[in-house]
Amino acid sequence: MGPVSAAHLTKLLAWLSPSFPVGGFSYSHGIEAAVEQGLVRDRDTLARWMDGILRHGAGRTDGMLFVAAHRAVLAGDEAGFAWAVERADAMRATSETALESRAQGQAFLIAVRAAWPLEGMERWDRVIADTGRPVARPVAYAVAVALAAALIGVPEGPALSAYLHAFAANLVSAGVRLVPLGQTDGQKALAALDSVVHSAAEAALAAPLDDLGSRAMAVDWTSMIHETQYTRLFRS
Repeated sequence: MGPVSAAHLTKLLAWLSPSFPVGGFSYSHGIEAAVEQGLVRDRDTLARWMDGILRHGAGRTDGMLFVAAHRAVLAGDEAGFAWAVERADAMRATSETALESRAQGQAFLIAVRAAWPLEGMERWDRVIADTGRPVARPVAYAVAVALAAALIGVPEGPALSAYLHAFAANLVSAGVRLVPLGQTDGQKALAALDSVVHSAAEAALAAPLDDLGSRAMAVDWTSMIHETQYTRLFRS
């Protein structure tokens, strides 16, 4: 795992900041329904719920696809990158988690193209355009971040850890608003998840792609029932 330069670090921090215009604040990944069902009700249950998402749910699948996309870009493997785009688009258990991933991925790429133009992006834009003829497949958020990180030379390990940390931080923020919790409890939950983030990243870096998949059934269930929840603050 190579070092991250200061110039690359600030780019990654900007792209994964809550202020980057991907609309992350509007998604809860089913946590809103988990709170409604009493499954997430305090700091400890929020941390346990997030542990499951990171180790067994989207943290696992998106982590593996992040690595696949990053490696494909560095290797100039257009077929491998197209494979990651297609799998990341298809492997969503619910319509809301698909929306969450697609919408943030598309918004991320729009913002990067407009404000942070990257050398070599045109090549991968052409690959994306060919993934779902006649209409290109949407690029999942994890794959979009992996593409940008690879193009600026951020190594896969630090890039993935940063992505999973931002993913966890956004969902903890949703939990703080929904339970509700105090800001300090939110930070304690995020601190408790720090080792989980690194463990999930290490697992994704080592996992063979034929083991791709998730097993967070309770998360999938809460995402499904959120679609018809009477009162909703979040889009997922």
